[in-house]
Amino acid sequence: MNIRFYIKIIIGLLIVKFAFAEVIDVNDQEIIKLSNVNIPIVDVRRNSEWDQTGVIPNSILLTFFDEEGNYNFDEWYKKLQIEINVTDPIILICRSGKRSKVVANMIDEKFNTIIYNAQSGINSWISKKLITVEPQTN
Repeated sequence: MNIRFYIKIIIGLLIVKFAFAEVIDVNDQEIIKLSNVNIPIVDVRRNSEWDQTGVIPNSILLTFFDEEGNYNFDEWYKKLQIEINVTDPIILICRSGKRSKVVANMIDEKFNTIIYNAQSGINSWISKKLITVEPQTN
């Protein structure tokens, strides 16, 4: 095989990689900075979890996984589209950062946007005594 063939393959792979989203893990201080420039925080936990801990002010509350771990990505994404411009960056948060990372990776596979994952979740936020408020659900 000639070198041009390999160059075309490499370029093709790079184009495919950059056509998808990017997932970036962030800490609490980075979340504060990002939210200060109006990047929305989407809390993917369940109602009972929001009630237990409170939520970060101005968070969008949009449960992803039910109590059994089931989800419907397409339905969830439609609800997200009602709340925000999904082509803009977002911050995802859950309890510990694991579920939000899973959701971020699902978005990463389908859409071209930047997703910030709260790597240690609301647990870290609370342990640092940062502000939470009572959830305002519909």
